[in-house]
Amino acid sequence: MKFTSALTTVALLGLVTVWDVPLKAINPSLVQASAQQVKIAASETSQQKIAQLTAIKGKPGSADLARKLYVKDLTPIGIQPGGAGMVVNLYSKKDNTTISLCTTFDVIVAVKQGKITKFAAAEVK
Repeated sequence: MKFTSALTTVALLGLVTVWDVPLKAINPSLVQASAQQVKIAASETSQQKIAQLTAIKGKPGSADLARKLYVKDLTPIGIQPGGAGMVVNLYSKKDNTTISLCTTFDVIVAVKQGKITKFAAAEVK
């Protein structure tokens, strides 16, 4: 058995420990987000953030984008049936924006300006 095939077998069995190292040390061609890129995302207007979330709402990764755009700024203000079970309405006081998050699939299902404790049923299905 070759060393590479043995290593692959061990990796497939989940016996490999991954250390917390920068991606550049593992593979120089990988790109990591810099602090400058994160600051740029934080400086966007609320309308730009809503437009970005609206463009990908209902798709995988939409909740991750919301977490990046609204770092430490989302507060749960309501829960209601919708999505694939229940949705949680999260409010950004800084931007006066409400986001409805499907808790089953972790995707954004609705985004609106203002503090909305309960969206219309048609908006969060």
